[in-house]
Amino acid sequence: MKSMIVIGNSGNRRTTGLQAARARLGLPPVVVLNYSDVLQGGASLGSIAHSLGQAADEPPLLRLDAPGEHFEVERELIALGAPDAATSESDERWHRYNKSLVQPVPARMAQGMQEFKGKLYHPSQWFRGYCRLLSQLDREARQLWPTPRWMNAPKDIAAMFDKRHTHEILSSAGLPVPRRLAPPEAIPDYDTLRDTMVHERTHRLFIKLANGSGACGVIAYQVNPVTGAESAVTTIAVDNFATRPPIFYNVKKLVNYKERHLIRQIINWLLGHGAHIEQWIPKASYWDRTFDIRQLVVAGKACHSIARASRTPITNLHLDSNRMSLTEIGLADDVQHTVRQCAEQTLAAFPSSTVAGIDVLLSSGSYRPYILDVNPFGDLLYHSHYEGYDPYEWEMRIASLPSTI
Repeated sequence: MKSMIVIGNSGNRRTTGLQAARARLGLPPVVVLNYSDVLQGGASLGSIAHSLGQAADEPPLLRLDAPGEHFEVERELIALGAPDAATSESDERWHRYNKSLVQPVPARMAQGMQEFKGKLYHPSQWFRGYCRLLSQLDREARQLWPTPRWMNAPKDIAAMFDKRHTHEILSSAGLPVPRRLAPPEAIPDYDTLRDTMVHERTHRLFIKLANGSGACGVIAYQVNPVTGAESAVTTIAVDNFATRPPIFYNVKKLVNYKERHLIRQIINWLLGHGAHIEQWIPKASYWDRTFDIRQLVVAGKACHSIARASRTPITNLHLDSNRMSLTEIGLADDVQHTVRQCAEQTLAAFPSSTVAGIDVLLSSGSYRPYILDVNPFGDLLYHSHYEGYDPYEWEMRIASLPSTI
């Protein structure tokens, strides 16, 4: 098999899992190009390719991995997204919304940030920085090789990472998605949200940080149409101070807010950084829990899948949801087939990508499928096997076949 370069974070569970899978399959180890080295100018695709002695007509397999779980990388991406960062016009091509950042942080100040566990620093500026980096990497790869061999093309990753753009792509492809409340950026604040809900006769919504991952920045929000009482279930918490700005952070557990002033504050912060707002569709249930499905698709074929069952509206596994097989929850074969088919059609809407974890909701009663999310890094699935292979083994096995990726 040709060589492989992973742009990621060395030593984390993703890169180590991938290296272990390749070792089990008898494949050579990948070369890891660290996000931190790229962002700080210590290495590049060009320098790595030169060290490998790559010929122009034999591009390596390129994989972009998740940039998270590394504060230094987060800080550098926020700096790259700053208004005073030195970038070219082409680097803005995949940054579609939130052109005017809320309280932007200058690059030098961003690089001086200190780590505070769980703090949500500046998600919209971080995403602009990540889009700029993806554009830079795409441009450099095209300079090195006539046809770069990406597992997931940078353009697709930028699109998948923005829930607003993902929704537009899937809607245009005729795929089932929850109805959005309004076009992107049409709801700038809490008061507009409430007015729109009244106009649309909608009382239950999911408000999602447009570029959040996991359950970070997700609110299950509902208003009693008779009493006006509100409920906001989320992992977002806030500390308010008398003499300095509030701090928003992720507590990695669900909190149910009832106080309007706190709900208003959190929703305003979320909308300021860009949010996707969609209808709340009741999920199918298993005993006393509701569930949705993470379906992995590799090279056009659905493979590994897990059901995420929870007593709460938010089913992410790190929030103590149960990981179950589709057989364990009693999902009929025809429904499983529908889930797989829907996920395969979803990845097909991103023609330059080979791998994604598709989150599929089955509605209560009818089991009608809806696509909730498309995760370009959604293959970190523990204790999940397909035809005897874990997700990384399956991907590397497929990648080693001629003309697959």
